Amino acid sequence: MSQLTHIGADGAARMVDVSAKAVTLREAQAKGRVVMRPETVSLIRDNQAEKGDVLAAARIAGIMAAKRTGELIPLCHPLPLDAISIDLILEQDAVEIVATARTTARTGIEMEALTAVSLAALTIYDMVKAADKTMRIEAIRLTRKTGGKSGEFSAP
Repeated sequence: MSQLTHIGADGAARMVDVSAKAVTLREAQAKGRVVMRPETVSLIRDNQAEKGDVLAAARIAGIMAAKRTGELIPLCHPLPLDAISIDLILEQDAVEIVATARTTARTGIEMEALTAVSLAALTIYDMVKAADKTMRIEAIRLTRKTGGKSGEFSAP
């Protein structure tokens, strides 16, 4: 097992020093789902949720969250985002969320993509929770990353 980079020799949490790393183009994709009753998906599809346009709110929340990741996760480096996209796919009993983040920086962009998915999912939940108490957020994960020293990763 490799050594945890956020733990110093003394065992204390620390921010990783990335100053010697090369600046490269880095991209990450994360996915997640909000599982719900088919009737709730219909509410979203038909733009009938009492709180308004669920998909628009979730997309904006995901973008805003990605931009603030360095403020939300204690040891995360604040990164300049070159791009962030949030795709929301309506399924029969769920909304799938796909976030793709891109930067040119010294460290990875995975946390921004994961944070975007997480907040988009929470926003969907908040927007329709009155209509469906059975919803659940699940399967938030990194699905792909490129760039940097560790190279490419693609989830099986």
